Amino acid sequence: MTDEIILKMEGISKAFPGVQALQKVDFDLKKGEVHALVGENGAGKSTLIKILAGVYRADEGEIWLRGERVQAHSTKAMMDAGVSVIYQELNLIPYLSVAENIFLGREPLKQGTKLINWPAMYARVEEILGPFNVQLDPKAKVYTLGIAYQQIVEIAKALSLESDVIVMDEPTATLTGHETERLFEMIDTLKTKGVSVIYISHRLEEIRRVANRVTVLRDGEKIITTDLAQIKMQEIIKHMVGREVSAKYPKEEIPVGAELLRVENMSKQGVCAKVSFNLRQGEILGVAGLVGAGRTEMIQLLFGYQKRDSGAITIKGKTLPIKTPADAVREGMGLIPEERKNQGLVLGLSVFDNVSLTLLDRFSVSGFLKGKTLRAIVDGMIQKIGIKTPTPKQLVKNLSGGNQQKVVLAKWFSRDCDIYIFDEPTRGIDVGAKTEIYRLMEQLAKQGAGIIMISSELPEVLNMSDRILVMYNGQIVKEFTRAEATQEAILSYAIGGGEESAKYAKELLGGEA
Repeated sequence: MTDEIILKMEGISKAFPGVQALQKVDFDLKKGEVHALVGENGAGKSTLIKILAGVYRADEGEIWLRGERVQAHSTKAMMDAGVSVIYQELNLIPYLSVAENIFLGREPLKQGTKLINWPAMYARVEEILGPFNVQLDPKAKVYTLGIAYQQIVEIAKALSLESDVIVMDEPTATLTGHETERLFEMIDTLKTKGVSVIYISHRLEEIRRVANRVTVLRDGEKIITTDLAQIKMQEIIKHMVGREVSAKYPKEEIPVGAELLRVENMSKQGVCAKVSFNLRQGEILGVAGLVGAGRTEMIQLLFGYQKRDSGAITIKGKTLPIKTPADAVREGMGLIPEERKNQGLVLGLSVFDNVSLTLLDRFSVSGFLKGKTLRAIVDGMIQKIGIKTPTPKQLVKNLSGGNQQKVVLAKWFSRDCDIYIFDEPTRGIDVGAKTEIYRLMEQLAKQGAGIIMISSELPEVLNMSDRILVMYNGQIVKEFTRAEATQEAILSYAIGGGEESAKYAKELLGGEA
């Protein structure tokens, strides 16, 4: 890293209907630097990056690249200027090859023709990936790759554009520990090549490993920019939320009651095999495992989203033929899905419409809704859960990720379910919103609900669960009590080796138990 400033954003402001997203924000980036950008959901991080990428136009402010002022009027203009953004939702075409995705619309042609020069394109991919020591077949279809390699394709795409500035938005959200370390090694290599990286993450422990400086945004304003060597993580959190966060995991000892749910030998070919477990009132049952272990698929079978081949589901002592999500909802189950935008929300509808979706059967007479009653319930939920929205009529697509997640929660909390299934409930959520969601989960448990929580974050599983199930290859391979569980023990079963894998698990965890 040098002291040369390659990017400078000065006095950036942006307003949307009812929301001042950014207020005179300054941000700069040095050559060969990784600069972390952090803040709660709704702090303005995504808006600032979309202005830099040319997706939005700033109401006020200027952008300077390599000492020259640039007009960020379009995404193409900013890509041509040397700025590439790797969004959390990867922008790849699954049925095209690695090479085709990297050079889409810019394919090298045979001299004097309009025919693609395939050998030259494949060679260029290998040339780009060479310094990173990554073995990736340029001809492989993207859908055959794991998420970690898909992110490598996105990075290669940015490098093929000869970008000086690469923005990474939550790049490790779906990666395992080993894959995350590979990504960090690639970022280290980018720094040595003089490429500058803006790194956005809610996983604050990562930024200490990968970044040089950090900028904190809160409520659309810049709070601080400082070298990471000069600030403690707890101070960063305090700047993010504007208060001390003393209890990140507000877990309480809640008496466990009667059995709510029993699943026996639930199976579907190619998905899961002979899955059996139970859930009791007031209990948080954690489900751990690596990506691809079958955790989400198991829950989809339970909820009727997929059809199971065999197995019995018993709720409150009654065995039920749950075949569809409607059956599951009718029997008192609610699902907060992993993919909130695709499966949990209707982005084009308002906050009111989304929250009231699960209540339509209860508050309609002869096809007419009891609008006054519904409005009172929705308004109450907005206050209870703390959804930051100027009005219930605000479109959900205009809310931050954390507030979108809260809308999903409000939708199911308003129905007062007996069983709640949380699939990656805090993915892409900032530290303050995480603690709020944990408190809401604890509140549900106190009221006698049973909670199944799937999470890829081991600290979350360890600190919030009463019992923990570990899945591997579509099966439950181990059950831990809260007292028995450690990161090392869980990971040893999650990688398929049980006690034999303890040593390898310790290495993956960096030697920590």
